[in-house]
Amino acid sequence: MSGVLAVALAAVALIAPPRPHIVWKPIPFGPARLAETTAYAQRHYGIRSNVLHPQAIVEHVTATSSFSSAYNTFAADVPDGELHQLPGTCAHFIVDRDGTIYQLVRTNLMCRHTVGLNWAAIGIEHVGLSDAQVLGDAAQMRSSLALTVWLMAKYHVRLANVIGHNESLSSPLHKELYAPWRCQTHADWQRADMTVYRSKLVALARSYGLSTGPPPGIRPTGC
Repeated sequence: MSGVLAVALAAVALIAPPRPHIVWKPIPFGPARLAETTAYAQRHYGIRSNVLHPQAIVEHVTATSSFSSAYNTFAADVPDGELHQLPGTCAHFIVDRDGTIYQLVRTNLMCRHTVGLNWAAIGIEHVGLSDAQVLGDAAQMRSSLALTVWLMAKYHVRLANVIGHNESLSSPLHKELYAPWRCQTHADWQRADMTVYRSKLVALARSYGLSTGPPPGIRPTGC
């Protein structure tokens, strides 16, 4: 390796977004839940696998006031939705109000957090009752942005694929084989709030010299 190349690689390493402090607090994800996830992926995406190759990041709000409430919901693995099917809902990460980042599921496993995108997306939950509450919490936002920009760099996720739950239908990655769910989404992290979030994300990414690309475009959903 030439001296110039070595210096260039060292410079890249110095500006790479660092891994934030993450507390590993896994939910039960044994053989039964793995099998349930594979069956879900087959039914909804035509994929006979529970393996996740992250291409997107979806931001969520728990609609709860405590980490424990959200964690217990995800850990329970109870039937959810109009089909009353398993696996239960889950998220890969939860960012608490004090800024603590908890990881519940490995990022190479599908986790049921967003209809139409579980096959492709990492899910990040934020403890809170609204987008505005999360955006106004400095500690929580610092951790959320640090986690998201690190995941973007690690998995080469462009800004266009960092979306709010409410933006799910407009994602080009969205696909849902079960017709009654093709237009299903949730109210958390609407586009206006995600525009604010993404502007802060871009500023942080640029501080590391990370190119993010443009934000998501407006894509007709047919819904």
